Amino acid sequence: MYQVIVIGGGVIGGALLRELTKYCLNVCLLEKSADVCMGQSRANSGIVHAGFDAKPGTLKAKFNVSGNRMMETLCKQLGVKYENNGSLVVAFDEEQKKTLEELKARGEANGVTGLHIVDGERLRVMEKNISDRAVAALVAPTGGIVCPYELTIACIGNAMDNGAALYTNFEVVRAEKTQSGYKVYSAKGECVEGEIVVNCAGAGGGEVAKAFQDESIEIKGRKGEYILLDQECGNFASHTLFFTPTEKGKGILVSPTVDRNILLGPTAQGCDKDDNTTTQQGLAEIVQKANEMCKRVPLFHAITSFCGVRTYTDKHDFIIEESKTAENLIHVVGIESPGLTSAPAIAKYVVEEIVGKKIALTPNKNFNGRRTADHFFHRLTDEEKSELIRKDPAYGNVVCRCEQITEGEIVRAVHANPPATTVDAVKRRTRAGMGRCQGGFCMPSVAEILSRELGVPLEKVNKSDEGSYLVTGVTK
Repeated sequence: MYQVIVIGGGVIGGALLRELTKYCLNVCLLEKSADVCMGQSRANSGIVHAGFDAKPGTLKAKFNVSGNRMMETLCKQLGVKYENNGSLVVAFDEEQKKTLEELKARGEANGVTGLHIVDGERLRVMEKNISDRAVAALVAPTGGIVCPYELTIACIGNAMDNGAALYTNFEVVRAEKTQSGYKVYSAKGECVEGEIVVNCAGAGGGEVAKAFQDESIEIKGRKGEYILLDQECGNFASHTLFFTPTEKGKGILVSPTVDRNILLGPTAQGCDKDDNTTTQQGLAEIVQKANEMCKRVPLFHAITSFCGVRTYTDKHDFIIEESKTAENLIHVVGIESPGLTSAPAIAKYVVEEIVGKKIALTPNKNFNGRRTADHFFHRLTDEEKSELIRKDPAYGNVVCRCEQITEGEIVRAVHANPPATTVDAVKRRTRAGMGRCQGGFCMPSVAEILSRELGVPLEKVNKSDEGSYLVTGVTK
């Protein structure tokens, strides 16, 4: 019997689970996929927004600014890469310059510090590849970048280190009210029982609500396609570059990542919540807009394209409240941008202001909020590498040439919290397969390591979710 059940293994559910383990509570997380961070947190831009976009007085505005202030410390504790690179909102005409003034005033009302506007000449000093057509930019120095899946995995892993339980392949389909809370059932018939349930299911938030007889949550999807450039282009842009927003949204961005790639995108097209396909039209739009923002965009260094679905509700603000029809069911849904930035602040609020008013919160004196990243070998000195290889020769075997990831790091990830049990899970934890060849060289070796460490036949090793096998059998 758990005191709190969290449904959904994205960045919101992960941050919330970790926050709960700061107290003496028996908690768990239910995730429908084979691994955590398989939904919209997986294909996120990784932008730590400054907080000038949201309308003052909204939950977005409140949690964006507070989450931004918490992010750097959280990442340091969890061994997650974070960079305070700053954001630029670029204007291309006088009308857009007026919008920059409005954004600056809105940001200041939200509590964002350091906002200022620079002219085109100064802008081109700050970003040498910015378009000659740019006339001004709003500078937001508190903006940053983070790896969204690293952060999610680290939050959940740290929560597990502190006693939380994780159930993967647990798709919630039904809930039964009990005297003390709920029995929550999976599609396979498994049952987990708890007093309080928090719905952080992202795209599946509406379906989860219905499992508790709550018909009030309707989640919609918006497709966002991206193009990723090789690390060789890492110096192309230093800030996150935004177009001046319109009624249709912020448009695509050009941004470095914490791993020194350049990210272009996303598009914004209404879609089915399960549609993760890239399209010729979407990728062409990214190319067009990137070339409007910058000159000499090195698109010949594109190494992959991908798509994620961002969810929203007609409220266009976060929904963070107890269900009006199901007692002790708390909805944390409709978490569109800036949800990643807001995650630590949302988690703190939900635990202290909602959960804490239902059950006693006794601080966990044994809580350890620190964690070592799964992918760390390249950061060591030559002496430290040699010493580690002497202790474990697997660290001397480079499996992923592009990213210089060793067998030792992969084995560590397979047995860490949460465990990497698929090829893509290894990739998200170690970056094996994220380089220029996109796994063309290392994927077979990663699959063999998984087969050996998990004790399963190679033909049972999955790429992502259950049934996504890489091989179908052995030739004689």
